[in-house]
Amino acid sequence: MAKQTKVNPHTGSSFDDFLKEDGIFEEVQARALKRALAEQLDEAMQSCKLSKVAMAQRMATSRSQLDRVLDPSNLSIQLDTLIKAASAVGRTVEIRLKRDSRRTRVNSA
Repeated sequence: MAKQTKVNPHTGSSFDDFLKEDGIFEEVQARALKRALAEQLDEAMQSCKLSKVAMAQRMATSRSQLDRVLDPSNLSIQLDTLIKAASAVGRTVEIRLKRDSRRTRVNSA
């Protein structure tokens, strides 16, 4: 006999839905991504035993530019700068677009 799962009548929408309703989903998602990238770069610098000055030299940029790259709240990082930073610590950047399975398909008619 299969066990029936009960549906909780008090369950609301998802947190993503809440953020979308408030119109801030994309911004929150961008901030989370930037924070993750900044943390990964910082960890890679530590594992390579690189100071910020040495890292900036490897990137052929200024220390202040590197600080912007490593600042999780600064969302205005250019792709080429991110690639330079990753390369300076022996990493590569991988970016891909994923289909949002929860969105309805938009027809161009």
